[in-house]
Amino acid sequence: MSEIRVVATTALNTAIDQLTAEFERASGHRLHCSYGPSNRVFKQVAEGEVNDVTIVTAQLIGELIKQGRIVAGSETDLARSAMALAVQKGAPQPDISTAEKFKEAMLKAKSLGMSNPVGGGTSGGVLARAFERLGIADEMKPKLTFGPGGPAGLIGNFLVRKEVELGIQQMPELMAVPGIDIVGPLPPGIQQISTFCAGVSTGAKQAAAGRAFIAFMTTPAAKAVLRAKGMETP
Repeated sequence: MSEIRVVATTALNTAIDQLTAEFERASGHRLHCSYGPSNRVFKQVAEGEVNDVTIVTAQLIGELIKQGRIVAGSETDLARSAMALAVQKGAPQPDISTAEKFKEAMLKAKSLGMSNPVGGGTSGGVLARAFERLGIADEMKPKLTFGPGGPAGLIGNFLVRKEVELGIQQMPELMAVPGIDIVGPLPPGIQQISTFCAGVSTGAKQAAAGRAFIAFMTTPAAKAVLRAKGMETP
């Protein structure tokens, strides 16, 4: 039994965890997975970390192909994910139906948990740029709490511990934490949909098995789990 080393965005953590046993039974391969924010995973792979399969945003997979770290032609879109807002269980839910309403909610909030714009998840950078466009970056700075990234950085946990009033992260990352209320996706003008893409490493020791895992992640059964975890599938 060969071991496939997978490094992936945290957004796919719960889906892959649920699918691991089924894949291992069907394929005879064993999965060894580690997770982190897409930007951190990109940096690790770009700097030469050895693995078989990388799963990050499609844009970052494209950059890794250019750098010769991912095999050209192996890239496969797996899922799309929206950014969403959540509150503590039972707390009032702000109106974020438009960009202007979202701005009002941000200004009214006492605190906000989010991914770190520097080296964290994709959503952190998107939010930081949105705050600049809305002209509220300075007002937001003292309100912000940044998650450390990876499974330990799930913003829902900050809500459960009542460390922040609002939380914004990828939908599947918020759904991974029980005991919070998800208000819904961010509005047009603020929202950015991330497409998560898998690719085989040019230094893969288990390239064929890695391709088999990527193919498995596009099966109807895997797509059903990805959708159940808050994502859309191709």
